[in-house]
Amino acid sequence: MRLRSVAVAVAAVLLLAGCAAPGAATTRAVPPWERPTDLTARAEAAGLRNVWGERLAEHVHTHLTILDGDEPVTVPANVGHSAKARFAAEIHTHDTSGIVHVESPDERTFTLGQFFDEWGVSLGPEHVGGLRGELTVWVDGHRRIGNPRSIALTDRRQVVLVVTTIGEVPRLPTPFDWPPQYR
Repeated sequence: MRLRSVAVAVAAVLLLAGCAAPGAATTRAVPPWERPTDLTARAEAAGLRNVWGERLAEHVHTHLTILDGDEPVTVPANVGHSAKARFAAEIHTHDTSGIVHVESPDERTFTLGQFFDEWGVSLGPEHVGGLRGELTVWVDGHRRIGNPRSIALTDRRQVVLVVTTIGEVPRLPTPFDWPPQYR
């Protein structure tokens, strides 16, 4: 029993230090956070798989905005996607617009936490990656309390994550203007 307690303590220290077990989301200090290069391993870490060329039962888009104070953080292109490698995880990006695509052969709930696990950036109730302070979350313009990892990725949903210093007032940015092909 004592050995188990030591193992839990060591795991907590490693997590706080920014280290993680293989396959787990990593804590990267500050943005920019690049797209992962090992698409298969990152997808598997998020409970996803390559669905390239499969018939889709679900195709939805969620917009993700991340702010470090008032500074926008870029969501990189091709997280979970590579046309050259013929790879498309069920959750992926194509460009740096912040649009997160969910394309799946079966209908089920995919979450923001899965996207961050695939990206390799940690996400929790009080942080985004290595950004620490106060995390304020808005979903479709409404303040959300709780762990942002559980936010469902649904069609035309808008998720805003703002990390501010303690006491700083977070500002909800103007809503995302969806391009015509997503309306």
